[in-house]
This record gives sequence, C-alpha cells and structure tokens, in this order.
Amino acid sequence: MKLVIVESPAKAKTIEKFLGPEYRVEASYGHVRDLPKNAKELPAASRKESWADFGVDVDNGFKPHYVVPPDSQRRIAQLAKLVPRATELLLATDEDREGESISWHVSELVTSGRKQAIPVRRIVFHEITKSAVDAALASPRDLDMRLVEAQEARRILDRLYGYSLSPVLWKKVRRGLSAGRVQSVALRLVVDRERERWRFKVAEYWRVKARLAVPTDAAQSAPSAPAGPAESAEGEDREFEADLVRIGDKRVAGSGDFDPATGTVKARSRAVVLDEEAARAVVAGCQSSDALPWRVASVETKPGRRTPPPPFTTSTLQQAASNRLRMSPKRTMRIAQQLYEGVALGAGEREGLVTYMRTDSVTLSRKALGDAKRHVVRVHGAEYHKARQYKTKSKAAQEAHEAVRPTEIGRTPDQVARFLDKDQLALYRLIWTRAVASQMADARVERTTASLSATVNGVEHVFQARGTVVRFDGFLKVWSERGRKDDPRLPAMAEGAEVRLENRARGSAGSAPVLRSLEPRRRETKPPARYTEASLVKKLEEEGIGRPSTYEPTLSKIQDRDYVQRRSGALAPTWLGVGVNQFLCTYFPQYVDLKFTARMEDALDDIAAGKVQSQAFLHERYHGTGDRKGLRRDVAEADPDFVRIEYPYSLGNGPEADESGESARVRIGIGRHTAFAERGEGDHREFATIPDPIVDELTPERLAELFAARAKGDDPLGYDPDTGLPVFVKVGRWGPYAQLGLGRGQPTKPKVKGLPKDVDVAAVTLDEALRFLSLPRSLGADPETGEEVTAGLGYAPFVKKGKEYRNLDSVDQVFTITLEQALALHARPKNSGSRNRLLKALGAHPQSGAEVEVLKGRYGPYVTDGKVNATLPKDRDPEEIGMEEAVALLAAKAERAAKRPRKARGSRRSPSRRPASRRR
Repeated sequence: MKLVIVESPAKAKTIEKFLGPEYRVEASYGHVRDLPKNAKELPAASRKESWADFGVDVDNGFKPHYVVPPDSQRRIAQLAKLVPRATELLLATDEDREGESISWHVSELVTSGRKQAIPVRRIVFHEITKSAVDAALASPRDLDMRLVEAQEARRILDRLYGYSLSPVLWKKVRRGLSAGRVQSVALRLVVDRERERWRFKVAEYWRVKARLAVPTDAAQSAPSAPAGPAESAEGEDREFEADLVRIGDKRVAGSGDFDPATGTVKARSRAVVLDEEAARAVVAGCQSSDALPWRVASVETKPGRRTPPPPFTTSTLQQAASNRLRMSPKRTMRIAQQLYEGVALGAGEREGLVTYMRTDSVTLSRKALGDAKRHVVRVHGAEYHKARQYKTKSKAAQEAHEAVRPTEIGRTPDQVARFLDKDQLALYRLIWTRAVASQMADARVERTTASLSATVNGVEHVFQARGTVVRFDGFLKVWSERGRKDDPRLPAMAEGAEVRLENRARGSAGSAPVLRSLEPRRRETKPPARYTEASLVKKLEEEGIGRPSTYEPTLSKIQDRDYVQRRSGALAPTWLGVGVNQFLCTYFPQYVDLKFTARMEDALDDIAAGKVQSQAFLHERYHGTGDRKGLRRDVAEADPDFVRIEYPYSLGNGPEADESGESARVRIGIGRHTAFAERGEGDHREFATIPDPIVDELTPERLAELFAARAKGDDPLGYDPDTGLPVFVKVGRWGPYAQLGLGRGQPTKPKVKGLPKDVDVAAVTLDEALRFLSLPRSLGADPETGEEVTAGLGYAPFVKKGKEYRNLDSVDQVFTITLEQALALHARPKNSGSRNRLLKALGAHPQSGAEVEVLKGRYGPYVTDGKVNATLPKDRDPEEIGMEEAVALLAAKAERAAKRPRKARGSRRSPSRRPASRRR
C-alpha cells in the first residue's frame, strides 16, 4: 500500500477515486503542529526558560519548540498507525512554502521512532483531475527543505514581532491588541489615507458644458462620417456634449490643478480658474451674436486597441470578486477552496473545478491554452482567438504555480450551474470568463476628438467632445471592463462646419450642428477615497508586502481587532486603529515602514532560493548587526508614552475656545474600553467619552455635544421624588444613558438605563429620565399561562413574556402598549418580530389551516403561513392582497424550493478535527 497524505478530507475523497486499490489517501486537516501559544503549552521543564513565551530559543540558533495541539494529536496517531503497512509515503499538500512546511511536519511526526525507514516522496498538482494526479505520481520529488526553512523563518519572525510589540501595546494602549509584521503595515496604509482625508481642503471651481446635436440627415451625409451603425432612430437628432477646455492660450482648470492641502491653485499651474461669475460670463459671451457662428475647428479620429487582462492571481481574484460580486477576500478564498477541493457532479462524481487558488503567477499550462483555443474558435470563431502566455513577476517560492483557472475550460458555468450554489457559481463564472478572455483577440476601437471654437471679444474659446466606437469587440464579447466609462459615439461632423444656436437654426443649412444649451456647472475637488478590501490588497501587492496566502488573514485581523470597520464598502479606521498606528509609527517606525517590510519579504524568498541562511536572517532582525539594533534592543530601550491623538478638525469659537479666542486643543485618548476626548490643561481638563468608534463619525458638532453632555452629566438633572437620589444623563461606552444615584464610592449601586441612540442628551428632562429609569414596565400576567408580561428598552424596544421577546416598532410603544396588544404580538411566530411588522391578516389557509399574514420584512412586504415566505411583486400593494393570490404565491414559492438541489449535510466533526482549509 502507498499512503498519500493531503491537507483536506474533501480533497482526499476526490483523489482516492482517481487511484487504484494500491493507494490509501488520508488528510492531515491542515497544520499538525505549531509554536506554542504560551509557556503553558510547553513541557514543564521548559516553562521557566527565558524563551518560553516565544516558543523559540532566540539565543541558540532560533530553535523552534513545536507542540502538537490536542485536536491534531489524535489525527497524527491515526496516520502513524497506517505507516507500518505502507511501502511508500507520498506527501501531496499544496505547493507553496506553507504546504511544503506541512508536509515536512507530517513526515517528521508519523515516521519518528521507526526502526525501518520508509521512502518519503513529495508530489504536487495544481488541479484536482485524474490527469494532473497521474502526472504528479509519475514525477515525485524530495521535500524542498529550502521552502521549509523559508516558511519556518517567516513563522518565527512573525512570532518574534507579534510577541515583542504586542505586550507594549497592552501596557500603553489597551489589553488584547496585537501588532504584526504585515497587519501593522496594512493598518498604516489605511490610517495614512485617512490622514490625507483630514488634511484635504475642498476647492470650488466651475466648468462650462455645451449640449449640441447634429440632425440625422447631416450625420449620415457628412463626407467625414465614420463607418458604423447609427445610434439614433430615424428622424432623431444625434446629441452629444462638449466641455470648455481652453480660453485663449490657457487651459481651463480642473480638479488636478488644486493643492489638496490648501484648496488653492498649485503654484506651477498655468490654468485659468473659473468662478461662478466668470463661468456665467463665458456662457453669455458664447451665446451672443458676436460669437456666432461657432465652427468645428478640428475632428481627429485615431484607431486604438484594448488588450485582455491576464488570468487571475490570488490578489486579482480577490479584487475582482470584491468589485464585481461584493465578496470579501475571506469569503472569496473560502469559496475558491471549495471549488478547488471538488464539487459533486452528476451521480456522486466529485472533481475540482479550479486550479490552486494561492498563487501570484499568471501563466497557463499548454493544456489550458489548447482547451481555450478550441472553445473560443468553436463558440466565437477563429478571428476571436489569440494565444497569449503572460509573463509573471512572481517570486521564487511561487514560480511553480499556474494562474487561477478552470481545470477544464470546456466545462462552462452553465453546464455546472445546477451543481453549485449561488456564490460558487458566481465565483466559478468569474474565474472561467477571465481565463477564456485572456486567450481572445484585442478589441479594436476608434477614438474621435472634436474641437469646437467660439470667439468672444477676440479671444478663442475651445470646447472639446470625445467619442469612442468599438469596431471589433474581441475579448469584450465575454469580459466587460467594469468601471470603465467609454465616451459616447460622436455624430459625424465636417471640419469648418458652422455651429448655430437652436433658436436661430431654423431655415439654416440642414447640415449645421446645433447648440442646444450652454450651462455653467459647479464642481469641487474630492478627498482621496478610502481603501476598500480590494484596493488595499492591490496596494499591498504593489508594495511587495505579504504573499497570496497572507492577504485574506491580514484583512481579517485588522477588522477583528477593531482597528478598522467597513463602512459603505470601504475600510474606515477607528480611533483605536489610529492610536495603535500612531504609537507604532512614533516608537517603532522601522517595523511599519513599507520598504522595510517589503525587503523582508524579498529576504524570505532568498531563503527559499538558497541565497540566504535563515539563522543569519533571523539574527540580524532580532539581535541586530552593526548599526542595526534589532528588535530585541529596540523594544528594551523604548520608553513610550500613552497615546494622545490630535483631533484633526477645529471646533470653532464657542464655549470650548481658549482665552486667545482660538479653538482649544482637543486630544483623543484610547481608554480601557472606548476612546475619549480631552481638552484643557491641569486642573481645568475636561473629558468626554466617545461612543462612535469610526473617526469621521466624530464631527466637530458631535464632539461639542459630547462635551456639553459630559458637563451636564457632572451635575444632576434633579432628584427622584421617591428616593431622593440624584438623576444624571451621561454618555458612555455604549451610548447615552440615565443614572439614578452617585456611583463609585457609594454604599448603593446606581441604577442605569440606556437611552435611545438618537436621543438629544442635552434636551433630556428630569421627567423623561425618570420615565426611562422606571423600565421595564409591567403590563400584567398572561391569563392562560400566568407568565408576567413586561415592556422595556434594550438594543431595541421590546415586550417580554417569560423568556420570549418580541420587538416593537418605536420607543413610544414601550410606554403605551397594553397587555392585550403584547399578547397578540407574542401569538405571532417569533420570526415576525421587529422588522417583520404585520400589515394584513388574511385568515386560515384553505388547505393547511395555518394563519396567513402579510408582513413587512427587512427586504419588503411578503406573505407567510408560518412555514413558507413569499415575496410580494414590487407592483402590488400589500393592502390589496387577498387569500387567493396569497395561496398562489405560497404554492409557487414552495414549488421552487422543492426543485432547488439540497446541499449535502456533512457529518459532525469530532472535536479533534478542524475544517480542511483552516491553517494556523
């Protein structure tokens, strides 16, 4: 028996079908051992060593001390029992540094202590097909220890960085934080972009836009008309727009002529800046009789080509999936892993649909090139095919990989659609389309630029229009260039032709272009956009930071640590993220420097190529050499202060102003649980809790409100007439709240009740505060069960019966709802809660007898019988829905659900098993 070990159990099942009975295929379930999380995981004799927390003996050649986690120990024992019966051990983990390392660890563990050696060989394949597996078995190799050493150096280096810098963050910023070699650089990119946005000054400028038309007969009869189909229906004029681009010998200013830091025109700019008055003067002058007629000064037509993009790498796949499918990198890689490991096709057959998805190569195999040619020629014609082999900039550790592509290009998305879920199909279609497009011909286009001239008081004003015509679509037939706006096709115009005003064009030559309107338009410069997950991955790749396998965990890490949050698809830094970045940039700048980190990635690749010794590399980074101190001394000698971030905006001249009349300096600090604002000095300092984590949510107006609320919260609103205790309204970690009692240092614990998130704290009265402090409100008992029914306010307003909750539509209902209304709400299914408000009760279903209702849900109105939910057509008024139509909608939805293929339910894993794609 030959024992084959792969990482994933799904992959193992698929590969086993390709092999004969002489093979046994088993899975390691990812990593089988790693550095210890802390000293407690080490043997008792090693726990007191100076290196115990690292798990790496930094004074003796950086020897790692690996431990086998409990969930891997059982699996290793099972594999070790199979080895004595095997004639050969074949390691088939992924072909990258991490996969090579997993193979080495598995080999070390399952063969250790054996008296009789067993041949250990390494096989690799980038697609899970029979031909690829057979080819790998025909050409096994030895373990590449250079790749193993490079991966081990990366793991040790990341451990040393994280375990050296993170404790400093715990001490000076907040417990539970982390710093890392790649994640800290990614955070810096996000924060630096936000600081650019802080410094940005908006500038206003004006442009002038002309709307023109050429009569259809003129467009068709002009001698310079380009070939191609007409865009307008017969008898309709061909409209187009032109922008004022030049006045005399000066260009008209655009957004690029303004300094983003000052909002003023750049010193080197020679452009003329139009304000509103000047723009309106241009409009009036160009429409005057003295300026007419305008003339078509020039028409230039140039051919062009567009080349298809290369097939996907890991980063470009993540970018495209984010931009086109709205998938996060984490979700993209999870689905790509499923497609790579295999999907059941037909009668139980399981086969990988895409090649290995962690790669920075754009090359394709000869088989893939041949498959693509046959498909393109057969479906689109020979003129659409062009063989291409793209050059890759991949590093030594990744050169063996292909690009991400379908394992069989002849297997179209439509052919596998019924075997895939929605997300799998969308991602497979994206990968398949990109691979096919990469082997198609260029698109041929024709670009036209028309200049129209008007002379006002002896000064020439030039308007320019641009148009594009696709003469041959080529690869555009299958791959759309998303986000690219083509200029509309221009109608044909002859040079020297007159351009007349529309109200003066009657009776003039039918071939003359007509000026229909001339409008001044206000513009303003915009700050640089925040990074999205896709654009941040692209930036990391451009800077040479990280590798295909690190992009997704890096983005996950900075979001899990609450350094950044997603807002409208972009990555917005929190005050915590800004504080951590400022701390690292101030006291450990070299470790968050982009070039420094990129050079370390290059050094890891040099280790994999055998150019650098891993011990020398680690010694230089940790202990230092020559003028370089190294991480150990940098941390030991650093004496950082607590983080204080300068608030980037002015609060204006109000109560917060100092004696000079200027805005008091506001600093943002990072507290134990939340951020806080601080102003003033010494005994005159004021503080305010910041409940909003995102930086740009703390506007000057909001900050002034928080200071005012805190000032108000220091003094009681009044006193509770029943207890005599003071009543306060404050803003805390989770938002505004009312408090009854003094708090710390008092014999009784104060009563606290959260207020609605949108409440104006400064406007809350004593009666309103006492009203909220009286919650929860008892409504009585259920006459059938005897359970108490209450109304209260948590994350949302609710009514509660026993342990069951139902959400209410508004805070006011908490104080007005009756017992009968609350019981009626509890009588409805639980999934008809706060977002699912009852619009109409239709009665009992004629077949099942279940209650049929029309509800308002999160995504719109729908009808339900408690088991099936059917969305109402957009053009239907929920109030007009009757029982007959509701029953038909429910039946149609149930029929569609019955036809939909069910996902196979996997068996429950034992605690000792991990998901196959999970890596430590």
